[in-house]
Amino acid sequence: MSIAVDTNILLYASDTESPFHESALAFLEERSAGRELFYLPWPVIMGYLRISTHGAIFKSPMTPETAHSNIAELLSMPHCRSLGEGPDFWRCYEEISRAVVIRGNLVPDAHIAAILLEHGVRDIATNNSDFKKFESLRVHNPLTASS
Repeated sequence: MSIAVDTNILLYASDTESPFHESALAFLEERSAGRELFYLPWPVIMGYLRISTHGAIFKSPMTPETAHSNIAELLSMPHCRSLGEGPDFWRCYEEISRAVVIRGNLVPDAHIAAILLEHGVRDIATNNSDFKKFESLRVHNPLTASS
């Protein structure tokens, strides 16, 4: 199954002190070893770079070089695709906004959901239950046994 990957999965896979580290890393390794497409929306990539290098958020922040290298390794895989806003993005964002009130912390999630909608990607791997608010998405939590 093709699937988009959310920021939190990338962060848990990088944070050896997280209780979710092993599950997230196993998920990414499975994606990396497989042939199914997986997607990294640009807001996910930028969120990863921001948080993984931030000393007030990460107990042991990465250097920018390490964080960049992690992303470059994923993007170099032939079955990984980065996704960004295209010409139909705003229409997709408005479509999502009609069904869900978008404000505060939901804005970046709606941004990602609209990008995925625009590109026809229906599945997202995340530990963020807010994505369940978007009817266009099927949410999979690879950190739980029931996903």
